[in-house]
Amino acid sequence: MTAVRFQSRQWRILVLAAVAVLGTLLVLALSRHQELVEVWTAPVTYADLNQEVTTNGSVIPTNEFQARAFWPGIIEKVSVELGERVRPGQLLVTMKDPFAISRMTAADAALQAAQVSDDNLHKGGSQEERINLEGDLQRARQTQMDAARALAALKALAGRGAASRAEVASAEQRLETANVTLRTLKERAAGRYSAAELRSSKSHVRDAEANVQAAKIQFNNANITSPIKGTVYSIKVVPYDWVPVGTDLVRVADLNKVEIRAYFDEPEIGKLAPGQSVRIKWQGKPLRTWHGHIKQAPIAATALGTRSVGECVITVDDAKEDLLPNTNVALTVTIENHRHVLSIPHTALHTQGSENYVFLLADGKLRKTPVGLGVVNVDRVEITHGPGEGALVALNAIDNRELRDGIPVRSVHSVAPVPGILGFLRERFLKGRSH
Repeated sequence: MTAVRFQSRQWRILVLAAVAVLGTLLVLALSRHQELVEVWTAPVTYADLNQEVTTNGSVIPTNEFQARAFWPGIIEKVSVELGERVRPGQLLVTMKDPFAISRMTAADAALQAAQVSDDNLHKGGSQEERINLEGDLQRARQTQMDAARALAALKALAGRGAASRAEVASAEQRLETANVTLRTLKERAAGRYSAAELRSSKSHVRDAEANVQAAKIQFNNANITSPIKGTVYSIKVVPYDWVPVGTDLVRVADLNKVEIRAYFDEPEIGKLAPGQSVRIKWQGKPLRTWHGHIKQAPIAATALGTRSVGECVITVDDAKEDLLPNTNVALTVTIENHRHVLSIPHTALHTQGSENYVFLLADGKLRKTPVGLGVVNVDRVEITHGPGEGALVALNAIDNRELRDGIPVRSVHSVAPVPGILGFLRERFLKGRSH
C-alpha cells in the first residue's frame, strides 16, 4: 500500500515538472517570435523626380485699358457689349457734356487767331499794314528823289548867281527831311516788332494750343474711346447711371497676353527664380492645363495677414483668350527636375537633427544607414549616397512599432515604387492597414 502511494506521488511530480518545462519552452518560443518584427519594405530604385511648390494666384491682363469717369455725371450711352472685340479709337462710353463741342470750337478759333497774329508779327504786320507801309516807302523814296533833284538844280542856279544861298539851304533841309523819313520807314519795315514782342506772341500761341488740347481731352473724356485692340471683358454701367469721378466704367484687354500675380510663403521664396516652369489649373475649366514661367521672382517678403509672403509675377505662355481676368488659379512651380536618380519612398526617410538616415534590411536585421538627400517631394526622396539600387529599406512596422537599429525583422511585403500621388496614396493605405 505504501509503494502504491509512492508511485502515484512520483507521477504527479513528473507531470508537474513536464508541464513546467513545456510552459517555459512555450514562453521562450513566444518571446523569440515577438522579437521578430514584421515590416513593410521598398526597394531603392531609379526614378525621375521633381521638386515642386504650389500656391494660388490671380490672372491679370498685361495690355489693358480701364475706362473711368473723369468727372461726376450721367452715362449717356454705352456703345459696346460684353465680349465684343474692339479696335483702337472705337467709342466705348459717352457721358453727358453739352458744352464739349462748343469748348472745342472756341479753343480752335482762339488758336487760329493767335497763329495769325504771330505770323503777322514775324512778317512785320498784317497784310493791310504791310500794303500801307509799302505805299509810304514809295512816297518817301519819291519825295527824297524830288528833293535831291531840286537841290541839284538850285545849286546850279546859285553857281550862275540866279539863286540865293538861303534857297539852297532850304533845299538841303528838305532833302535831309526826306532822307530821315525814308530811313525811318525802312527801319520800320525791317524790324517793326521787338524780340520781347515776338516771344510774347509765341507764348500766346502755345497757350492757345494748350487750350485746344484741354478742350480735346474734355471732349474725349465725355466720349471715351479704346486706345488698344482687345476684348471688352467688363461693363460696370448702363445708360442714365449717375457716376462719381473715378468710377470704373468699361474694361478692355488683350486676353492673349495675361500674367498671374501669386504669393509664396517665405520658406519657399528663396527657391524661386526667373524662367522656372509653371503649370496652371483653373476650376472653371478643370480639363485644361496652361503653362507659363516665372517672369519676376519675389524681391522682398511682406506681411499678408498672419503669413510672410513674397509676390511673384508669372507669364502665361499659351493663353488663347480662355484664361479670364481676375480668376483665381492653382499654380505648381517646378523648382528642380532630376532625371534617373536613386530614390526611396518619402516614408522610409528618418531625420534626427541634421542627420538623415534609413533603416536598411540586411541579414534579417535593420541597419541604420546615413543617406545624402537631393530632390525631396511629397512621395519620393532622391538619395545622393547610401544604399544602392535594389537594396530594401524599411517603411514601417506592421504593428506600428518603433524601428530601431539592429532589431530582427522580416519583410512581409515589398512595396514597388509607384510614381506621383498614386505612390503617396498607396503608402498611406499600407500604413492604415498596419493599424
